[in-house]
Amino acid sequence: EANLAIDASGQLPNGRQFYGPQGLRTLLLERRQAFSSTVTEKLLEYAIGRGTEYYDKPVVRGITRTAALDNFSWSSIIVGIVQSVPFRTRRSAL
Repeated sequence: EANLAIDASGQLPNGRQFYGPQGLRTLLLERRQAFSSTVTEKLLEYAIGRGTEYYDKPVVRGITRTAALDNFSWSSIIVGIVQSVPFRTRRSAL
């Protein structure tokens, strides 16, 4: 607003700083496995309608490991979630 410059800088929880979308992308790609694991966990939580528990961790690791073979494609993560036991055995909200 009012012709003010946009501050595109930021800082990750570990203290690493970045500037702009490309800087954020670079930092995330440096930790591609961790980023993919977090995305997988959060998508699984959304898909099953609850937070993940300790017994879901092997599922997340397995999906992430399989997705790594496909360059962490979105489709491999989604297919992994849909084929997972937590997703197939979730209870309906009704």
